[in-house]
Amino acid sequence: MKDGIIIFQKNAELGKVKTRLAATIGDQGAFDAYRRLVAYTHKVASKCAAEKVVFYTNFLENDRSAYPSGYRFELQSGEDLGDRMKNAFGQLFAEKYDRLVIIGTDCAEITPEHISEAFEVLEKQEVVIGPAHDGGYYLLGMRAFFPSVFDGIPWSTDQVAELTINYLETNSISYGRMATLSDVDIEEDWNRIKDKL
Repeated sequence: MKDGIIIFQKNAELGKVKTRLAATIGDQGAFDAYRRLVAYTHKVASKCAAEKVVFYTNFLENDRSAYPSGYRFELQSGEDLGDRMKNAFGQLFAEKYDRLVIIGTDCAEITPEHISEAFEVLEKQEVVIGPAHDGGYYLLGMRAFFPSVFDGIPWSTDQVAELTINYLETNSISYGRMATLSDVDIEEDWNRIKDKL
């Protein structure tokens, strides 16, 4: 069984990450918060047996010393978030991965157990989704490629998870739903979890 964890990650550039958080704690504060969230995400992912593939937003970073060993690095492609996720899944399924799970770097509540659970769900279901409290999702997994699951979704809204689930149900695609967790988007989110990272 060839399993992969896709990690969608923005390049760490001052003033370009966690912009909603930066509105209240400043660019440097948001940049520091982002770096801590990224480090936490990789600490979690590194404890999972699946292969890890980081998809950067803008460019492949040269300094990869902070990453655990065995990582692979790719570049996102596509017009919007849906296109970029679709292309990443398509690329890796074409490489004969059996199960793929995608996560971002915004969820400080995700644990290795959540990721392991996602792969377990994919033993019985075709898709797994981990909804976020803001209406998006912190995790999506598939054991076969369903490209249309990313079409027609208003990204960065509170409808993302709901419309994704509606698509799965309408098209009779079996899925499992995981616990709802919180992403870090604003200062209130950050203050709640920053001492745990």
